[in-house]
Amino acid sequence: MVRLLKLLIALLLLPTAVLTFAQTVRILLAVLGQLSAAVSFIAGLVVYSGIHYGYYNFSRPYVFAHEITHALAALLCGCRIKDVSIGQDSGYVKMDRCNAFVVLAPYFVPAYVIAAALVYVIADLFVDVSPYRQVFLFVIGFFMAFHFIQTFKTLFEADQPDLKLAGGKVFSVVMITLANLVVLAVVLKALFPETVSLLEAGKNVLAGTVNIWRIIVNYIVEKAINAA
Repeated sequence: MVRLLKLLIALLLLPTAVLTFAQTVRILLAVLGQLSAAVSFIAGLVVYSGIHYGYYNFSRPYVFAHEITHALAALLCGCRIKDVSIGQDSGYVKMDRCNAFVVLAPYFVPAYVIAAALVYVIADLFVDVSPYRQVFLFVIGFFMAFHFIQTFKTLFEADQPDLKLAGGKVFSVVMITLANLVVLAVVLKALFPETVSLLEAGKNVLAGTVNIWRIIVNYIVEKAINAA
């Protein structure tokens, strides 16, 4: 019953995910249009991608971030951690219980991006870090590419038991996609506040979702009336 409910939730959110994708692409294109401001961020994306596919895939750092994020999400939800294992290509976290958030957190929480941002913010409390903004943008771009490439690889190059545990592949993929799009939009807003308008994007997604479901409901009602 729970799995069926989650499938229904995923189907209900599918139009929202598609519209969020469109709005996030619009935001990304606006940022890329500000080339002088975004060049370091773009360079970070490109450099990580080149290293990953050409030299080293960063599997152990990803496994570390993945399992630690599982563990932190579990602690945040009040779960008790029994054991944590981190290997070269795989790992696990044993806990007394879990939920969909705990299971899926590593797939949409960019751990190294958050860590880099915290270092930058904390350092700014003691010294002026504004001269290093371009370095910070490069680092964030590097780790955003790390997060998205590793997440895609983990989801689609292996049969992930996490997806089934969270409530099924359809539910998990829709939630991960939607969450990652929101995370990317928020990161871009934080980096380029004058270029990105999350309020406008949110309004567009909400209005579009309502319109799509209005069309679907009207179509179903019309078919039902005609059939009767």
